[in-house]
Amino acid sequence: MSQLPGTLDIDDQADQTHEDERHAALAYLDEAWNEAVYDGLDEDCLAQAALFTAIRSMVATYGEEAAAGFAERLAERIRAGEYTIPYNRQ
Repeated sequence: MSQLPGTLDIDDQADQTHEDERHAALAYLDEAWNEAVYDGLDEDCLAQAALFTAIRSMVATYGEEAAAGFAERLAERIRAGEYTIPYNRQ
């Protein structure tokens, strides 16, 4: 199906909505993380708690096999730099 420039089909709109929601979710989590660090919580403890909570939610939503498949691909994605935030020097 062809599209006019600058228009979105239904699937693209759903993808954009999910992308917007992911950005909003990340902003909420970043704010909560920063507050917890400011209150003196150790970032290692926060990371472990966040991973546990995320994986528990994925298992509840998608099942153990799907969550395990996601976890199996995580090392490769980390090594590929998907979770690395570029350092900007000013």
